[in-house]
Amino acid sequence: MYQYTEFDQQFVTLRAQQFRDQLQRWEQGQLSEDQLLPLRLQNGWYIQRYAPMARIAVPYGEISSTQLRMLARIAREYDRPDPELLAHAQATQDALEASQPGATLAAPKLRYGYGHFTTRTNCQFNWIPLSKAADVMELLASVQMHGIQTSGNDIRNINCDAWEGIAADSIVDCRPFAEITRQWSSLHPEFSYLPRKFKISFNGAQEDRAALRWYDIGLQGRLNDAGETGFTVLVGGGMGRTPITGTVVRDFLPWPQLLNYIEAIVRTYNAYGRRDNKWKARIKILVKAEGQAFIDAVEKEFQAITELDGAPHTITQAELDRVARHFVVPPLAPANVVSNIDPKGSLFLRWLAQNVRGHKLAGMKTVMLSFKRPGFAPGDADAQTMEALADLAEQFSAGEARLTHEQNLLLPWVFEADLPALYQAAYKLGLATPNIGLISDMIACPGGDFCSLANARTLHIAAAVLERYQDLDEQLDIGPIDLHMSGCINSCGHHHSGHIGVLGVDKDGKEWYQVTLGGADGSTQSGPAVGGKVVGPAFTAAEVPDVVEALLATYRQLRESGESFIDALRRIGHQPFKEAANAARHPREEALEI
Repeated sequence: MYQYTEFDQQFVTLRAQQFRDQLQRWEQGQLSEDQLLPLRLQNGWYIQRYAPMARIAVPYGEISSTQLRMLARIAREYDRPDPELLAHAQATQDALEASQPGATLAAPKLRYGYGHFTTRTNCQFNWIPLSKAADVMELLASVQMHGIQTSGNDIRNINCDAWEGIAADSIVDCRPFAEITRQWSSLHPEFSYLPRKFKISFNGAQEDRAALRWYDIGLQGRLNDAGETGFTVLVGGGMGRTPITGTVVRDFLPWPQLLNYIEAIVRTYNAYGRRDNKWKARIKILVKAEGQAFIDAVEKEFQAITELDGAPHTITQAELDRVARHFVVPPLAPANVVSNIDPKGSLFLRWLAQNVRGHKLAGMKTVMLSFKRPGFAPGDADAQTMEALADLAEQFSAGEARLTHEQNLLLPWVFEADLPALYQAAYKLGLATPNIGLISDMIACPGGDFCSLANARTLHIAAAVLERYQDLDEQLDIGPIDLHMSGCINSCGHHHSGHIGVLGVDKDGKEWYQVTLGGADGSTQSGPAVGGKVVGPAFTAAEVPDVVEALLATYRQLRESGESFIDALRRIGHQPFKEAANAARHPREEALEI
């Protein structure tokens, strides 16, 4: 894992001190709310539906046991709402639920003292008072963490495939390049106020496990015919109101030119991106509107940077070597913990099949811990769980874990001989459910339970679906499937890329839900990246679990031997599934067209 230099540490420490001064001036009336707004956003502090929300960056998903323990401490000591505020929020939730069409799903009990791991490998806290924000930032800085640029119209947290450097199908370990990009983009003065937020992701394996085509910039590591390392560059992907997959603008970019080319792209976007309408301000709109003209403008800017400006951000071999030294195989030793797990037990064997993958090193495995468990929203971990995860990482994975965009946690350095003991420990925590890639391994954003931007809540629907699909035999019979839920069109739950997508919408102050079919994120399980299609009029919250069940029943009835849900859908077409979804409606006067 990357370890901060003296400069890196000073950078985040001084940033925390600066924000403390800004908060003090705000509390004293020397800064207005409008003046504080951009300052807190660029440090990752939102004001949400009921309380402030802190978003903490976990660059390219790598997190240490020390950092997990700090997140646990923050959850335990700082993620604590005023009791009256919590009671008011819960009463508001209950009243909202009672007012919804066909309401039969109970509003979830609002919890505190936990972190929420997101689809972009951030950790969010929903109840930290703004008066404690500087204290939290200083604690984060002490373990080489921060919330800088996890919000605002700037370059956000840099993402990677969670299996970088360890996958059997690895081509290029992109972590050093992601770290160099993180350093270059942090507080970049030219890109601090872009037309809209900007997201970059790397993938260095044969399989795209980083959803590259859904990013503003996607970078696929590859080798050319001469064996030289470089990147295929995609630009203009994004979900939201207008889902668009990225366009290849460079088939092969030599690695030393990575930052220069990214700068050319972002500079072109900064110059020509729309600022009059935030719904049309993302780079995907510019790329779609201009087509080849956009690519030509980027190439012209790149030429100017490399020929006229002297290519100031060319990555040298010395700099790559300096950073890459942090991304080597750590000192490894087996845990040698005695386990009483039956190595031929059915649950253990299912866990091996679903949650354990290969490794580039002989005798080692990668293990996925499922954050989809009853009583918790997808991606949630309370303080006790995060402490236990730190223990597991230290005991079984060289003190390292990785967050995934599916809202799970990967242990990257597990000896095969330690799998029974790890399974036993994870099982006690409720994190060993053998469901990775199955229907209960869903993605869901916090939705209207916390987010002020959301049109509808999602967590009660996620809980209802999770409760309905607890039978592992049934899940395995259904097979691999991606179920994604978002509470609004911002698509934090990646509903567009779900085989089944659920989107919360608002109609006359009521919560309704669109269901989409056929989306994909670009992985082997999903197929080529594409946005799903709406199956018909919107559904109530209570109907959504029944709709999901009807869709799956239709698939099981019509599938061919060995055929997955997404393959069957593509072969059969949407119509039988659309009819099944509409037949699952509860009786009411009329369907709502949205």
